Amino acid sequence: MIKAVFLDLDGTLLPLNEEAFTKVYFGLLLKKIEGLGYEKDKFIKTLWEGTSLMYKNDGTKTNEEAFWGHFKEVYGEDKYNRDKKVFDDFYVNEFKNLKVICEENKYAKEIVDFVKSQNLLCVLSTNPIFPLSADLTRMSFIGLKEIDFDYITAYENSSHSKPNPEYFLDLLKKFNLKGEEVILFGNNDVEDYLCASKCGIKCYLVGNHLLLHPEYKLNPPVIKMEEVISTIKDNLTND
Repeated sequence: MIKAVFLDLDGTLLPLNEEAFTKVYFGLLLKKIEGLGYEKDKFIKTLWEGTSLMYKNDGTKTNEEAFWGHFKEVYGEDKYNRDKKVFDDFYVNEFKNLKVICEENKYAKEIVDFVKSQNLLCVLSTNPIFPLSADLTRMSFIGLKEIDFDYITAYENSSHSKPNPEYFLDLLKKFNLKGEEVILFGNNDVEDYLCASKCGIKCYLVGNHLLLHPEYKLNPPVIKMEEVISTIKDNLTND
């Protein structure tokens, strides 16, 4: 019996080109910290290293602790205490400017509303390498709010990241679910399809921004965004 629907954000519910997203994101962030004494190349290197630590997180700390722990190692406790509020403010304000490179998704709210109407658990299973405030900002681009979901993964509440299957296992454990009780809709054949499949979760790739890795020789089911609701209905009927 299907009890939950997991929905990826970037590239799935929120249509975007990840390469363009990263370029604009770094540009906005660098502009935000002008005058704070950060050397560009070192700062970007530190960001990537901190992000890598979140991807490799073994569950002994939150992703937030993994990232900012590395920041403190590079720049020191004093700079962290001085500037952390600047970064927090960025994700609430300047981060909104990323909307210009994102596409609309007229189906997003309809999909979420349908999931809730079926009394299914609705989880935004976005890779938790951003703070919740950044997730909420990106969600707003497609008319979604925190209240639309039962749970949203973010770096504050997560200790693993995709493509580590432990990311999905954490969610299953948190909500006392079995893999076969969940459907996932994503856009990445490794981070979504392969990762979830290892946990027994059925996954469909959706939309126009699929990230495929031919070297893995995967064959995930691919559907259109307008087919998500009918796909959920089919899975409920087949229970």
